[in-house]
Amino acid sequence: MLRGSGAHISRSSNQLADWSRGAATPGRPPAVEVEALARRFGRRWALRGVDLRVEPGEAVAVLGRNGSGKTTLLRVVATLLRPTRGRVRVAGRDVVREAAAVRERVGLMGHAPGVYDDLTAAENLRFALRMMGRAVDEQRIAAALEAVGLGREADERVRGFSAGMRRRLVLARLRLQQPEILLLDEPYASFDAEGVELLNAFVRETVERGGAALVVTHDLARGEGVLERAFVLDGGRIVQEVQVTGRPGAVREVVP
Repeated sequence: MLRGSGAHISRSSNQLADWSRGAATPGRPPAVEVEALARRFGRRWALRGVDLRVEPGEAVAVLGRNGSGKTTLLRVVATLLRPTRGRVRVAGRDVVREAAAVRERVGLMGHAPGVYDDLTAAENLRFALRMMGRAVDEQRIAAALEAVGLGREADERVRGFSAGMRRRLVLARLRLQQPEILLLDEPYASFDAEGVELLNAFVRETVERGGAALVVTHDLARGEGVLERAFVLDGGRIVQEVQVTGRPGAVREVVP
């Protein structure tokens, strides 16, 4: 079911098939390609034969109720979980056989921010650069923190940061990384209106330079103008594929 006010949502079978494939970019593999993906935890199947594709230059949403398989899907794409069945490729690399190459190309914003409380904001970014195998560049660190509104908090310990400030620090880390493909799990959670704009601007920059984004969210409205297509998961299966167009504020919610 779709609820909105004035958005254009087309659902013809031919169009749905085209959207699920995405518009291929000549000479480049899909940013994310998922084929017949299944993932089981014990006796419970979290994913049951998922197929989707995200092309370079696209920002695509994954929607669905709690427990529908959204986070499991993203974690498989990010190489944090192995598929039980099926195949997943990121920029042409297999997430199982070429996991290290995949990790070099993706930037993840997960449910947990993954920052260190006892380090300052700047120290967190220095550590992140070292973990990426990159030189520590103080000017770039300062610029990344300034870009997300944390310039004055650079030398403050993260322990005292709010949830929204921690999210901004993760965004600063992604800005330093400049990944080819963004994997974002409920990225709008804890962000105020300014934080949402900062995040959307970075997603837009990534897409405009030929990258891509796969965004798990309950809040499609906050990604309007950035997120172009949406897959809806329910019970571990894709039950709906939609292309969302229209003026800002038109679409409020897409649910299975």
